[in-house]
Amino acid sequence: MRDASYDFLKRLLSTPGPSGYEEAAAKVWREEAEKFAEVNGDRMGNSFATIGTGGSPKVMLAGHIDEIGVMVTHIEENGLLRFTGVGGWDPQVLVGQRIRLLARSGEITGVIGKKAIHVMEPDERKKVSEIKSLWIDVGAKDAEEARGMVRVGDVGVIDQDLVELPNGRIASRSVDNRMGAFVVLEALRLLSEEDEIHAEVVAVACVQEEIGLYGARGAAFGLNPDAAIAVDVTHATDTPGVSKNEHGDHSLGSGPVLKRATNISPIVSEGLISAAEGENIPYTLEADSRSTGTDADAIQFTRAGIATGLVSCPNRYMHSPNEVVDVEDVENCARVISAYIKTLSAETNLVR
Repeated sequence: MRDASYDFLKRLLSTPGPSGYEEAAAKVWREEAEKFAEVNGDRMGNSFATIGTGGSPKVMLAGHIDEIGVMVTHIEENGLLRFTGVGGWDPQVLVGQRIRLLARSGEITGVIGKKAIHVMEPDERKKVSEIKSLWIDVGAKDAEEARGMVRVGDVGVIDQDLVELPNGRIASRSVDNRMGAFVVLEALRLLSEEDEIHAEVVAVACVQEEIGLYGARGAAFGLNPDAAIAVDVTHATDTPGVSKNEHGDHSLGSGPVLKRATNISPIVSEGLISAAEGENIPYTLEADSRSTGTDADAIQFTRAGIATGLVSCPNRYMHSPNEVVDVEDVENCARVISAYIKTLSAETNLVR
């Protein structure tokens, strides 16, 4: 991956943007997109970057830019904050974490507290933690001081910096799916450097995926594209306890994961497979007999239906502050999408 793209990826992963409050991350994405594309946004908070305006077919590339987080629900008289999850958390991951709360006055640092093991009853020690039994401590001495720092409804993310690991791997929060927002823009950048692209291509950094696929649904309705490719993470199956029989064989470094599913377009899926093989890009296949659980679902069923494919990146430890991906896999996701779109023209038949 070129240095400028890698620097952009790191900035994007490090910027907080939980579902419904993606503005800071969206700003980073839009500033990068403005270097080579026409950029705009919508009332939901989706960000759009377009090249080849007026070309055919119109193709939407969707990667959601939101991440899971927390939201303050109550301020206790002693100044401790009760909270709930924004998106799907394993509460065990939250225990003992530091939190970056996005308050009116700026970021507030807090720590997630839990009853210490020393003062637990024996039966309590055997129970898993639930979010309702945890709290956030921002150091306030009482409720009045806490209310001067944060409000009910303020959101936050885990305070965890990106770590570069050996063998081209990185660990970070927000990989799911800030990585996808990066990939669709990187694919667009690659296409912008080509001499002849027939398609109009719109990369979209979608909001609110983690709470219901809402941003992609609105974006797809407004764009009404002929085809779309969603980008997300999928479970890397090279760690203990993850069944390859159920999830397939997707190791870090094995390349993009191309989905074959009953609710996405086989025309787009086969096109992506052919593009990967034509460019000698390593890939694996993933099967799904129902919905994919990604933005591809929302896009595919918008309006009268949109021919949609799904490209995923193998990811270890999903929905944790240390999601691990291989940077080469990330880059190859962008490459395979770019290679596929280069094959499209006004004569491409997307009707099944």
